[in-house]
Amino acid sequence: MRRRFFLGASLSLAASRAMAAEKPVRFSLQGTMEQGSLVTGSAPPGSLAALDGRPLRMTQDGHFAFGFAPDQTAASLVTVRYPDGGGDSRSYTPLVRQYEIQRVNGLPQNTVTPPPEVRERIAREAEAIYLARIGDTPGSDFLSGFDWPAPGLESGVFGSQRIDNGMPMSPHYGVDMAAPTGTPIMAPADGVVSLSGDHYLNGGFTLIDHGQGVSTAYLHQSVRVVKAGEAVKRGQRIGAIGATGRATGPHLHWAMNWFQLKLDPSRSTRKPKPDPL
Repeated sequence: MRRRFFLGASLSLAASRAMAAEKPVRFSLQGTMEQGSLVTGSAPPGSLAALDGRPLRMTQDGHFAFGFAPDQTAASLVTVRYPDGGGDSRSYTPLVRQYEIQRVNGLPQNTVTPPPEVRERIAREAEAIYLARIGDTPGSDFLSGFDWPAPGLESGVFGSQRIDNGMPMSPHYGVDMAAPTGTPIMAPADGVVSLSGDHYLNGGFTLIDHGQGVSTAYLHQSVRVVKAGEAVKRGQRIGAIGATGRATGPHLHWAMNWFQLKLDPSRSTRKPKPDPL
């Protein structure tokens, strides 16, 4: 009898655990769920959310964002505490991507191996970008997805190992669109310009904050038409394609970040890529 009792208790416990595992969570995530992708989440208004124990900013209607690193293979734990006191936790492992190797020749050598006299400037400009990306603003402009900011041939993809003028460099964390100098660049979503300037490596540079650590950047512009602190709307012209900075020809390098985490903007677009010019 005692054996039967313990066996029945064990089966009941196993069934309870299975039911608990199958219980649907009360929050949802959207995104491609792969390395280098932006993820947006929604939960009941008034909820609190955390990623691996790090609190995430929530909008009043229960939306939040985070990203998977380009090389992430470990799971991320998303925890949500609901206004009624309950909560859910789930682990998500990003899909692994295969990145290309891209060789780029013909770059100005002083941008591949900068001379000593400009290294301080490069470090200063990198620090300004780092500080701009720290901001955790309450905006939610990222929720509506992103349009492609310019037409052009896709001449560079996210994550590719770059070999510039024969020298191995850091991976290419952006999407390149090659088009004639002067081709308009449009804001892909609403946001606020957090940084704008002419940089040694980035050329004409603009950084737009879309809220909750989500930002997009536009490099190598020939013309910048927006300045720091300016609010921009989706479809508004923010600059023009050029070949400034470290570039072999006119193109736009479009980048996306969640704070300092580098993401692939092409994975968050809501419309097809524009036809090349």
